[in-house]
Amino acid sequence: MPTIDGVCEPRFAAVREAFARNFTERRDWGAAVCVYVDGARVVDCWGGHADAARTRPWTADTIVSVASTTKGMVALCAHMLAERGKLDLDAPVARYWPDFAQRGKQDIPVRWLLSHRAGVPAIRRDLPAEALLDWETMTRAIAETEPWWTPGSAHGYHAITFGHLIGELVRRVDGRTVGEFLSKEVTTPLRADFFIGVPAEHDARAAQVLPDLPPAPGDTTLWDTLLADPSSVSGRTFLNPPRSPDLVNTRAWRAAEIPAANGHTSARGVARVYAALARGGELDGVRLLSPATIEAAIAPQSAGRDMVLTLPTCFGSGFMLPIRGGFFDCGPGRRTFGHPGRGGSIGFADPDTRVGFGYVTNQYQLSTAKHPDLRVESLVDAVYAALR
Repeated sequence: MPTIDGVCEPRFAAVREAFARNFTERRDWGAAVCVYVDGARVVDCWGGHADAARTRPWTADTIVSVASTTKGMVALCAHMLAERGKLDLDAPVARYWPDFAQRGKQDIPVRWLLSHRAGVPAIRRDLPAEALLDWETMTRAIAETEPWWTPGSAHGYHAITFGHLIGELVRRVDGRTVGEFLSKEVTTPLRADFFIGVPAEHDARAAQVLPDLPPAPGDTTLWDTLLADPSSVSGRTFLNPPRSPDLVNTRAWRAAEIPAANGHTSARGVARVYAALARGGELDGVRLLSPATIEAAIAPQSAGRDMVLTLPTCFGSGFMLPIRGGFFDCGPGRRTFGHPGRGGSIGFADPDTRVGFGYVTNQYQLSTAKHPDLRVESLVDAVYAALR
């Protein structure tokens, strides 16, 4: 049983208890959870180890790669630029990025990128592994790709390309990369620890990501389905460019901007951003968005069977929304929005209860048919039980 450090208001003691049980019952290794309610931090706990050898305790300042939890931050940047009049979500992408018009994509509006309706979740031509770390190679390949379905007719999770699609628009309308914009306009003013592109001086804080725990004999994971056919849209989405399992623990990964997949944060960092969004876009005198912009951002745009994940998913304009039996189902909140990440991390806001929630871990796990990953569910259930 690892030591659980941090603070927890007495009313939320069950959250701390559930967090401790994640280590003893749900195979967590190193992790942190943070909860804000109406701008006040009520839970901020961490425990376990930041490395496989258990030589580095997880601390208050530990950050970790959180995969697709990064997408929520990218969506936030897009909406901030839209609110400032720099980006029209209903304008064609090609207005800002002329090369994107290739292969019948000239009429795709920006909103369809955010809602995963553009039809370009995967790059068709083979790319080498190093392409993932090269912005120009990735954006050029995306611009050259023919859509996998008629744009707007369906939705499918743009697992990697989402970050380059939105990130390229940010770069073209603002002049800064999405990582730079996030740092200057969001995380620095808000004092929130979230990086897309980690400066070298923060390397020592980064936890080692442990590989997925193997499923039990005879059990299956979502990856068994998605990667069964490498030539399918699902297979190409996750396998092109190819990625070594060890890449996530390298300086090259931390330094690059892969805005759909390689954000690094603490639970406190991601919860603080969503704490602002949960209370109308403002926290401690820092305003990120107006309430009207948030309401528009979380209006459902895509719902139902996902062409890539094959499960039901629901999206607003960039943020994932709850859907029964789907990929994102956090608590009873009807207007909850945010984004989970592969392996277990998550950040979300509930504007009805004004909850901002963040959980990060270095022990990646995949839910299986027989053994679902209950770490986040146990924490979220405890939060909402305390709010009743």
